[in-house]
Amino acid sequence: MQWTNDQPIYQQVRDHVVSLIIDDVLKSGDPIPSVRQMAVEGGVNPLTVSKAYQELVDLNIVEKRRGLGMFITDSAKKELVKLERNKFMKGDWPALLKKADQLGIDLLELINKS
Repeated sequence: MQWTNDQPIYQQVRDHVVSLIIDDVLKSGDPIPSVRQMAVEGGVNPLTVSKAYQELVDLNIVEKRRGLGMFITDSAKKELVKLERNKFMKGDWPALLKKADQLGIDLLELINKS
């Protein structure tokens, strides 16, 4: 995992797990890596991973099973697609449109290039 300076590490850890779920690498019922394992693999503080995981618990994306770890909930992918789509439409897309306008890129040109 490569960390960037544009957002806090815990959000990047969260986004990494979100990507794994959306890309079907992790599916409903699958365990997520333990806090310790993720911290070692990512080279980050376990408290950072715990904060990211707690956010996923709060969103009902993962559930804690005492003594077993954390697991992907049944509705995780559906909820994440909805959340990430909304985030894209309200944040990323307007910024992309603004940049395209600044560069004189027509929307049809943008669509036809992809």
